[in-house]
Amino acid sequence: LSMVNPEDIETFTVLKDASATAIYGSRASNGVIIITTKKGKNGQAPKINYNGSISLATTQKRYDVLDGNEYRAYAQQLWGDKYPAEMDTANTDWQDQIFRTAVSTDHHISITGGFKNVPYRVSVGYTNENGIIKTSNFQRLTASVNLAPSFFDDHLKFNINAKYMYGRNRYADAGAAVGGALSIAPTHPVYGTGDAFKFSGGYWQNMQATDGFSDKDWTYTTDKNTPQNPLAALEQRNKKANSNDFVGNVEVDYKVHFLPDLRLHASIGGEYADGNEREIVSPYSYTNNYYGWNGLSTQYKYNISYNAYAQYIKSLGAHDFDIMVGGEEQHFHRNGADGVGQGWDSYKNEPVDQALRSQKAYATRNTLVSFFGRLNYSLLNRYLFTFTMRWDGSSRFSSDNRWGTFPSLALGWKMKEENFLKNVNFLSDLKLRLGWGITGQQDIGDDFAFLPLYVTSDDYAQYPFGDTYYSSSRPKAFNTDLKWEKTTTWNGGLDFGFLNGRISGAIDGYYRETEDLLNSVKIPVGTNFNAQMMKNIGSLKNYGVEFSINAKPIVSKDFTWDLTYNVTWNHNEITKLNGGDDSDYYVETGDKISRGNNTKVQANKVGHAANAFYVYQQVYDENGKPIENMFVDRNGDGKINSADKYIYKKPAADVL
Repeated sequence: LSMVNPEDIETFTVLKDASATAIYGSRASNGVIIITTKKGKNGQAPKINYNGSISLATTQKRYDVLDGNEYRAYAQQLWGDKYPAEMDTANTDWQDQIFRTAVSTDHHISITGGFKNVPYRVSVGYTNENGIIKTSNFQRLTASVNLAPSFFDDHLKFNINAKYMYGRNRYADAGAAVGGALSIAPTHPVYGTGDAFKFSGGYWQNMQATDGFSDKDWTYTTDKNTPQNPLAALEQRNKKANSNDFVGNVEVDYKVHFLPDLRLHASIGGEYADGNEREIVSPYSYTNNYYGWNGLSTQYKYNISYNAYAQYIKSLGAHDFDIMVGGEEQHFHRNGADGVGQGWDSYKNEPVDQALRSQKAYATRNTLVSFFGRLNYSLLNRYLFTFTMRWDGSSRFSSDNRWGTFPSLALGWKMKEENFLKNVNFLSDLKLRLGWGITGQQDIGDDFAFLPLYVTSDDYAQYPFGDTYYSSSRPKAFNTDLKWEKTTTWNGGLDFGFLNGRISGAIDGYYRETEDLLNSVKIPVGTNFNAQMMKNIGSLKNYGVEFSINAKPIVSKDFTWDLTYNVTWNHNEITKLNGGDDSDYYVETGDKISRGNNTKVQANKVGHAANAFYVYQQVYDENGKPIENMFVDRNGDGKINSADKYIYKKPAADVL
């Protein structure tokens, strides 16, 4: 989606109906977004269009903290005669040091036209977006070409698209900067003077003397027990990512000459993307006082897809038929190398150069193959019936579970076309919709989780024979019973419109049940070749109501004003987990608390929302302030451990 410049978009349609999404297969489990880009027109003279914008961004509100004078006065009040003589005299607003008013620009130019039977459109866009945290920046260059030639009186049509994007990111360590700005005393200056601060790159840090380190004769190093300089956290870490992304496809549509009701459609497309991320950390930084870090991660990927289908459209009096059958295949390939760079090995107490890409390289692939069919039937242009059937095969599952069957059904009634409503002028649209469908999901991240595979160790897990170190091989966890995650959806909706479409909207209700949820879970030690494995873990349900309304207060030849409002209420609940019958059984999920800490703060548990926060209950003082490191002993056993955790809140709101 990031490849599509907003100025190139003609229409943007979101499909959520069970039947509408089912025809698109496994990647439509959570809905479909259809983006139609702008095209040229036959016989149109070249037309050049430019759009540009400049935007400003700043912090809406900042944390209210003490300034330097207030901090010193408070310290004097606390310590009295013991007030430290070495207290710094600066008056630094650290939030001013890390935040800025960010200026961003966006430019887009396009050329649209059409030779005889060959409409074309070419566009180029450039975005330069600065973040409100210093050093953060995003740049994007996009280019697109569209050709839509037609031949034989429009019996044979081509649609040729090519898109390219170059992206460049400079990442700021926002956590360290904001955390440091709130932690470091405002009495400290931004930059330090004296010999000690040449070992921090000139930035003020709490420096302490040292006896030297390895072959470096260091005199001072940063005290890691005190907050770091937040500006240094930004300027002494340069983390940049560059990416190239190309997408192209060719579609051909042929309306058969001797049978014009029959259309043959085929397309082939592909994507190629490569990217690299380089992180350079100064040896004078808070985190790397000795040798710094110069690391590089690279990746490239491509995917190729092709499909073909036949479509037969026929009208017989009051009956309209639209029959389609086809198939498609898509192949994905990814490889790269992580963490190749130079840094410091704290175990060997020496600098290391991980220059051997073979130790960090990886490659993986997966394939999806599908067959599908659809029948649309309309009676009197009022009563609508749609049935689809799709068979998807994924290489991520074993041959016993590879294929999934996904049907769907939709019914529609255009009530506005009935005689008792046709002459009601203020009502421009009224349609009832009912739908049912099943979609599948196989995006588990691991392309070979069902196969018994071995992985080769890197330099840190070698076995010595004499003076020579050899790599070892170890088995990975695998699960031959993995199968498709399936979601069944029932939905009903009412579309309405008034005043010739000036006011329109819809109300929808849905019930969605997902079975055989896919997730990586902890397993008993010794039952497989790891403590964690991908499994089908249980079931989940969602139900809710959606409402949207659109009004057009002004509609003229040159100007249209649209007002849109939508609201959704959703209930999410896990109904089954396969790992145990205990009411306290749960499956950890989400991210780790921090690097080196394997504890996760989210969990899946029966009767609660997916990915709910699973935490200790905080103890508060009489003023409602949390008491640090004090929690409620919920089970009353006199100990605070994992048995005292409870489901606190869910990550998603009930109403959006």
